[in-house]
Amino acid sequence: MQFVLKNILHFMPLIFGLGFLGPLISQILAMAGHGEVAGLPALAIGLTIGGLWGMIAQWRGRWL
Repeated sequence: MQFVLKNILHFMPLIFGLGFLGPLISQILAMAGHGEVAGLPALAIGLTIGGLWGMIAQWRGRWL
């Protein structure tokens, strides 16, 4: 159990980026009237930005 929790918490920045920031960015784009950006749905844009931000936070060890 401890091994599983340790591994899940290790990847928490990536999980947070994909699970929270991605949909949040998608909703902000949709509310701003940008349902599609360059032919991609807002969710794809949001998950890409959130995932990249989470990967950078995972790699650097901090969000800023």
